[in-house]
Amino acid sequence: MLWAAHFALNQAVPSLHGDMDMTEYRRVKVTMTEGVAVVSFTDRKILDATAIEELAKDLFALCENDGVKIVSDFVGLEFLSAAALNKLIILDKMIRRRSGKLAFCNIRPEIMETFEITRLDKLFIIKMSLSEALQWIRE
Repeated sequence: MLWAAHFALNQAVPSLHGDMDMTEYRRVKVTMTEGVAVVSFTDRKILDATAIEELAKDLFALCENDGVKIVSDFVGLEFLSAAALNKLIILDKMIRRRSGKLAFCNIRPEIMETFEITRLDKLFIIKMSLSEALQWIRE
């Protein structure tokens, strides 16, 4: 059973350019959907410094190529610290510099309230559902 879990975590997934990518992610799950990286968080709460740095490493690795398209699906995520929000701001800047697109979806009301208070809802593209985010990102 342990071997099966290890195998599932280490399987190759298509990279953003369609070839096989052996990147291992610690804090996110990445699924490719028609050239779009759909990223979901593996943790319900992102609080401690180690988790935040691992999350940043995972996310930043996704935007190494020009024109990258990423949808970050917040389903299941209950809390993000201020430091984690800062990493999302950096991610957005990195993607924009590379002429890519980033959208967020399925954000819980409590997290959305934080985005609104900090005015990050004006910076990020936020959609209600994954299908809406995918539709926007493909435009």
